[in-house]
Amino acid sequence: MTNLTKDDLQDIVSKKIRLLRSEYNFSQDKMAEVLGISKKTLIQIEKERSKASWTLVMAICGLFRESEILKMILGEDPIELVETIVFKNVAVPKNITGGGKVWWKNIEGKGKFKIQKNIITSHYRIIDGNNRRWYSSYDKEYTFQKFNELISEVSNDEKEAE
Repeated sequence: MTNLTKDDLQDIVSKKIRLLRSEYNFSQDKMAEVLGISKKTLIQIEKERSKASWTLVMAICGLFRESEILKMILGEDPIELVETIVFKNVAVPKNITGGGKVWWKNIEGKGKFKIQKNIITSHYRIIDGNNRRWYSSYDKEYTFQKFNELISEVSNDEKEAE
């Protein structure tokens, strides 16, 4: 899969809104209320006559981040994917992840850090031994650069402690 764009994510999520609504056992009225849109707008999206706005897609990814439907199409953490699309390279230690048991392939590991690649979206991330995400990016070179910097920092810290 190539790097997803905002437009790609809008298309993907728009086509799955009806399934999401069904997964949560929401009526169209309830789903429209939860999302802060009119029932008419929801129906237009479900019938694929229009697509969800970027703001609506971000809200769906946040509100339904535990959805099995979203996880099947976007991977373990829909919000991480949104951040990666928006910021290109997410470079701040973030939430604790599930460690990549299902949606991730280990690419490289050294010390307490490892690089993983999402098997669905093909973006990369670096996590530590506690499964805390440090970086996310579609850019493989950037990811390896940050990985090497982290390994180097840990090595320097260990040498200073001796």
